[in-house]
Amino acid sequence: MTNRVLVIDDDAAVRDAIGQTLELNDLEPLVAGSFVEVKEKIAPDFDGIILSDIRMPGRDGFHVLDYAKKADADLPVILLTGEGDIPMAVRAMSNGAFDFIEKPCAPADLVAVIQRALKTRQLVLENRRLKAELEAGDPASRLIFGRSAQAEALRNAVRAAAKTKASILVTGAPGSGLSKVAEVIHLSSPRAKLNFEKRSSRGLSRSDIQKLWSDAGDGTVFLDEIGALPADTQIALVDLIEQGGPTLIGGTDVPLDDADNDGPLTPDLYYRLQVCTLRIPSLAERPEDIPVLFRQYVAQASEQAGLTPPAITEDHIAVLMAREWPGNARAVMSEAMRFALGLVDAATQTEGMGLAERMAQVERSLLIETLTREKGQASRAAEALKLPRKTFYDKLSKYNLKPEDFRA
Repeated sequence: MTNRVLVIDDDAAVRDAIGQTLELNDLEPLVAGSFVEVKEKIAPDFDGIILSDIRMPGRDGFHVLDYAKKADADLPVILLTGEGDIPMAVRAMSNGAFDFIEKPCAPADLVAVIQRALKTRQLVLENRRLKAELEAGDPASRLIFGRSAQAEALRNAVRAAAKTKASILVTGAPGSGLSKVAEVIHLSSPRAKLNFEKRSSRGLSRSDIQKLWSDAGDGTVFLDEIGALPADTQIALVDLIEQGGPTLIGGTDVPLDDADNDGPLTPDLYYRLQVCTLRIPSLAERPEDIPVLFRQYVAQASEQAGLTPPAITEDHIAVLMAREWPGNARAVMSEAMRFALGLVDAATQTEGMGLAERMAQVERSLLIETLTREKGQASRAAEALKLPRKTFYDKLSKYNLKPEDFRA
């Protein structure tokens, strides 16, 4: 989370007082007595905001503001003005300041403005990172969204699977994106420019699988619900694999060893698929990826519909994170599409729920927020929430949350 504040004030007593106030509110102050001391830090990749006095000898606050805006137009700069200095405040806002604060000011008022600026900065930097990943990098970076350790592990697994010529099995909960991951494996492989053929396995005959295999050439065949492939067709498929040609990727959202499918896998096919397996983690295992997925899907849906993406508030994100997502990425995508089209509002997402359900959502959201902020450090998270350790762990168990899922 973005929490750095570059404090510039030539009055040592003032900047020390501000620094102490920020530290007491879990923020990270970087104090300096002049613009020259911190000039090097003011750059597009600075993960924080600037709080500067206006009246300083040499380079004043307006110079700081002008320099910051040239370095990064989206870098929030808050200026401190003298009491009643309205013309100065008007000039600051017209020059692009995020806000201005009159001195002296109450600590709570100062922190409120700073936290608002930090949230704005965090959203800007996150959107930039997402855009950069889409515009550059390999298919796994561009197309598999998420900032969790589990998402990165999945991207690495996709890259590794793309290098093999063996058959591949992709597993995951319903809605987790089996077909998408299979296609990313194909796009990451040497076969990327060749055919990618996908079908549901249910009801495929020998002749169907032979035609599909032929159509794919030396590309990739993805068979979803592979546990439902008829037994006779499985035998034909194994023969085709032995003859060479495309690479097989099977997909399943049920365990293959104990699933009640129309046609359980033959040993030959089962063990071929066990050579290289990938599991897509559910959103319950990586809740910190929910905001990333939602923002990305909203941007995509808005672009497809020719609409300006609607603003996504922190309150809306909190509601999303408090919800259960049994439908995983597919459910988040559907929610994002409705949101982009103006068909859903955050306030309506709790309609029809009782008090206990709403309280549970709030409690789960607070746990996730605190674990994310404390980078999965359970003791610090429990202390921040003022909960005994046992109570804290009981609540984590209740909502199926694991501290290790929030560690960088």
